[in-house]
Amino acid sequence: MNASARAAVFSAGLLLCALPAHAGWRDDPLRAQPRLPDGGRLLPGDSVAAPCPPSYDAAMPLSLPAAIDLALCHNAQVRGAWAGIQLQAAGLGEARAAYLPTLNVGLSRVHDRTAYPGAASASSSLNSNTGSVSFSWRLFDFGGRAAGQRGATALLDAALANRDAVLQKTLAAAVGAYFDAQTAQATARMRREYQALAQDTVAATRRRAQRGLGSHSDTLQAESALAKAALGASRAGGEDDKARAVLIYILGLPAGAGVTVGDDADAPASGLREDLQAWLAQAQVRHPAIVAAQAQVAAARERVAVARSEGRPSMDLTANFYQNGRPNQGLSPASTRETLVGVSLNIPLFDGYARGYKVRGAQAQVAQKEAEAQETQQQTLMELVKAHAEADMALANLAASRTWLDAAQEAQASVQRKFGLGAADILEMLATQSALLEAQQERIRCQGEWRAARLRLLASAGVLGREAIAGR
Repeated sequence: MNASARAAVFSAGLLLCALPAHAGWRDDPLRAQPRLPDGGRLLPGDSVAAPCPPSYDAAMPLSLPAAIDLALCHNAQVRGAWAGIQLQAAGLGEARAAYLPTLNVGLSRVHDRTAYPGAASASSSLNSNTGSVSFSWRLFDFGGRAAGQRGATALLDAALANRDAVLQKTLAAAVGAYFDAQTAQATARMRREYQALAQDTVAATRRRAQRGLGSHSDTLQAESALAKAALGASRAGGEDDKARAVLIYILGLPAGAGVTVGDDADAPASGLREDLQAWLAQAQVRHPAIVAAQAQVAAARERVAVARSEGRPSMDLTANFYQNGRPNQGLSPASTRETLVGVSLNIPLFDGYARGYKVRGAQAQVAQKEAEAQETQQQTLMELVKAHAEADMALANLAASRTWLDAAQEAQASVQRKFGLGAADILEMLATQSALLEAQQERIRCQGEWRAARLRLLASAGVLGREAIAGR
């Protein structure tokens, strides 16, 4: 290989070696990968992604934000959604690469020996070192590359919106399991308190019987109420254990891990008292399903532009250098150098009407995606309207249940004092205890309904982020 060929190859090598050395640039030189921290675990609406907890202390009550972090760190669907983003980012990088030139270098050494039959010493041999450098750059294509890049960007936006949907689904499952465990824990605690109250009633009934103020039937009725309370406490304990097991599974903790959820059932909820129109406007802008559907429509429209541009002229710049012949050609004993530089214009004239049908197909896909996006938006907003009405009703029921519980507690305390003084019988005592139990059960039920309605409202509006839940 002569000096000119070596210089061309050396220049190409310098071009490659001149690239920045750090691995991040080599992995994504065209900046197609979105910059999301912690493998894409940043929730929509949040400013930062919380780090994965190094461990969980079972002795401490588990807060809702900690449960969310554990679920997001251990969920396989979150990792799959992040992989989908990387796939679409690779497509965007490929679309951006269409704007850059291509450079290829080829080197070969060939030894050719020819022997002639019948002549012992008649033979010939030829050694050849060949090299080639090829350069190609598309200069103009009537917008095909631009449309391809815009379409790839839209698909990446759709993948990001799908990631938001997966994150919200995971978060909703974790929050729902946390609320179920919280409700089951409160129910079990209430049942144990009711059992202790029934035990106190049995003891008071026995003291009354010893003083001659009550009959044996009063004691039997109190003991029967105690047995019923013990059965209710046992069942509530089983439901509590089951709810904890589901929560442990969703959070990705070991099967035998102990979990105690925090008790924030009476936390203020004034932050959700917003006008329905404000919720609807927020959902149209932020809901992942609507954003993803709109991005799919944008990508379909760009595919129409790509299909049209494929039937239009394009212009390419090419440059080639060959040393000692072109690749895959026969060897020549003479040393040669060949340089080619050209500009080519490609004008498609006729393709059997295939291009027109391809454009029509792309336009039909646009209409299909637009119909799907409209249906998605209508369905999402309808669910939001229902969730808003349910949240208003649940909030009102929560306040009413608080009033009912306060009245039942005061009535039970009054009758209990009268029963201790002999001014009330066992039937009145058991009736007030039963009324208190009903009020407590309804209070816990209204708390569970409020948690569920609150979660559905946030999810329907597309604001189900870690910071949004903690701040509302």
